[in-house]
Amino acid sequence: MARVKEYIDKYKDMAVIEQELYGIPASITLAQALLESNVGQSKLADEGNNHFGIKCWGKCPNAMQMCDDSCNDKFHTYKNVLKSYRHHSKILLKDNYKVLFTYGTDYKKWAHGLKKCGYATDKQYGHKLIKIIDAQYQTNLTRFGAKNLGRAFGVNMSLMELHNDTR
Repeated sequence: MARVKEYIDKYKDMAVIEQELYGIPASITLAQALLESNVGQSKLADEGNNHFGIKCWGKCPNAMQMCDDSCNDKFHTYKNVLKSYRHHSKILLKDNYKVLFTYGTDYKKWAHGLKKCGYATDKQYGHKLIKIIDAQYQTNLTRFGAKNLGRAFGVNMSLMELHNDTR
């Protein structure tokens, strides 16, 4: 539980900035990152700065090959975690995820919607995200699902400038 809180404290700024820039609830972003990266401890997160399990489809320099759906799966690697968070946002801006933005900040609809839109192959993906968010209620993970909370909760908005460099 301490690792989860540390992860949230370390990366909440990135998630809130992505929410303010693109409208993706920070609670969803953080829950996906926690799940996909095994709280930042997976080999892919540790060695490739990929906190979302983002696979390569086509050319992908410096890809990491790992077993996921098959043992030939290749995953993006990033110079830093910030680029992983930005790429995650850009993926969710694609047309096949457009319906998610009609859900506002309803993290339960987003969680189940991600699975329906094809983000993950795990049939329990939506339920797992909801469980993570609900379990972190004491650390106020759900508060990061509301609009414009970055400033209200002391998020380091100077990261915004750095984030803009990752576009």
